[in-house]
Amino acid sequence: MKKRWYNCHIATMQNGQYSIIENGAIISNAHLIEWIGPEAECAVDSSIESIDLQGAWVTPGLIDCHTHSVFGGNRSREFEQRLNGVSYAEIAAQGGGIVSTVKATRAASEAELLALALKRIEHLRREGVTCIEIKSGYGLDLANERKMLRVIREIAAQLPLTVKSTCLAAHALPPEYQDRADEYIDHVCDIMLPSLHAEQLIDAVDAFCEYLAFSPAQVERVFQTAKRLGLPIKLHAEQLSALGGSSLAAHYHALSADHLEFMSEDDVLAMAASNTVAVILPGAFFMLKETQYPPIQSLLKHGVPIALSTDLNPGTSPVLSLRLMLNMGCTLFGLTPEQALAGATLHAAQALGLADSHGSLAVGKVADFVAWDIEHPAEIMYWLGGDLNKRVIHHAQELTF
Repeated sequence: MKKRWYNCHIATMQNGQYSIIENGAIISNAHLIEWIGPEAECAVDSSIESIDLQGAWVTPGLIDCHTHSVFGGNRSREFEQRLNGVSYAEIAAQGGGIVSTVKATRAASEAELLALALKRIEHLRREGVTCIEIKSGYGLDLANERKMLRVIREIAAQLPLTVKSTCLAAHALPPEYQDRADEYIDHVCDIMLPSLHAEQLIDAVDAFCEYLAFSPAQVERVFQTAKRLGLPIKLHAEQLSALGGSSLAAHYHALSADHLEFMSEDDVLAMAASNTVAVILPGAFFMLKETQYPPIQSLLKHGVPIALSTDLNPGTSPVLSLRLMLNMGCTLFGLTPEQALAGATLHAAQALGLADSHGSLAVGKVADFVAWDIEHPAEIMYWLGGDLNKRVIHHAQELTF
């Protein structure tokens, strides 16, 4: 069914810029955009349903391209402990940290994990998120990684939301493999990835390249397995130390490398050459009180696409607002509002391999957009907190909350 969406101003985000159409209109046909342009040039057909957007500013639907939304329990008590002076080492010795999330996730049923994740994701959907990536990585064995990935697929089935599923089995070393990291990587490569891929549960493969997780050599084995299976790759890299993970990701033409606080100029050049997206995660930077900033100006200078995301997770980034991350991208890292919005639309789509269908408003792309009751797109980044008045459209269907 065709629809005409009119009486609006449109920030199409073509080429990562606002690319504004004043007094614009959109014609959708089924779930795709058939026409977009000035309303005065839009042919009016009485057989087409017309929707008055009442002067709103229309942007592409927001895309949260790096989340860990499925997990059991939470670590709010650890947050309180840290603020009371208890060290990470002491918390870990008490069974806290990622081990506690793994334990809670393994203990939870699929139904319990689904219910918890839906509550978290609802906050993002209400903010205008129409596409999300969700990682596994708190199961760390075949049965529980499968459980998490099945929940991710069920989220996609239940919600009017585009959901991409990423296998992050190489996230941390499970307790049963203590001091046997190479053996665990063998298990990930030989058993877990092939099995989960055969069950059609994986859209991409991720890993954590860090001194407290997995070495570049171990990560490369995961990448090689993913490539043999025909799966795109992503990487947590350079968050806490400089190991060259982002260059490794670029060498394998990864969709994205994420975090990147400690990346070098050589890493930036490698990512520029491979057109790998830099996903910046202000929530983790803020929660961990980091002082090492990602090299934003170098990334911009060399033309590396920059995306922004929540990194929603129970330990380092319990973030329920992508719009807050866009503000932090501006206030903490010096992005302009236009660059920040591109980071949650066009560049976020590229980080998920969806640049041909999502992330900007153009003929042939999906009709995912948000009609904001604002005076300029910069307001999306400007307001801290609250729920901006808006109408959210996914696949040309207006959503209700």
